[in-house]
Amino acid sequence: MTNYRLAPADLPTLKQRLALRILHLFGWKMLYRDLPGPRGILVTYPHTSNWDFMLGLAAKFTTDLPFRWLAKESLFRIPVLGKWFHAIGGQPVDRGAATGMISAQARRMNDAPWYWLCITPEGTRGYRPYWKSGFYHLALEAKVPLCLVYLDYPNRTLGMADHLWLTGDQEKDMAAIRAVYAGHLGKHPENAAPIELSERREHPRA
Repeated sequence: MTNYRLAPADLPTLKQRLALRILHLFGWKMLYRDLPGPRGILVTYPHTSNWDFMLGLAAKFTTDLPFRWLAKESLFRIPVLGKWFHAIGGQPVDRGAATGMISAQARRMNDAPWYWLCITPEGTRGYRPYWKSGFYHLALEAKVPLCLVYLDYPNRTLGMADHLWLTGDQEKDMAAIRAVYAGHLGKHPENAAPIELSERREHPRA
């Protein structure tokens, strides 16, 4: 993957070069490969720290792509901050109206000429014993690929170079996902969720 490492000289605009230099200033490197199409889902893992958002924002400015991300509706009602969230690609979600949300989001993606959505399948920075399965069903419903993004704190690497098309075979797909994320640890590794979908668990974990 080292051939996908970005350097400021690779980037066409001053804003992009500045964003990458800021990452470098904090000791981070970024791996990036052109996305496999105009629509898809950025699956971001592990998500164990508030710093993850700032790293993701730096990656967005480095690529200069209009990535979108979902958050609870109440955040967008905060004065000033809510408008900024909208400006950087935030999309409010009414979590109380989950019925039909996957189908509606799939239509929204496929109706747009370009739509890449960032999802953190853990859904929280604290420990959860599984991944939420929404990203998986959305990718199948919308027929879009995944870009598996990792935030590797020990190696100071932000990876956006691994792509995957789901097959619909959950065991096979999740094994492929686990292989990509193997060895990449978040800021608080003890809070990272096991890479398995909630609906596949046979027994709850303590």
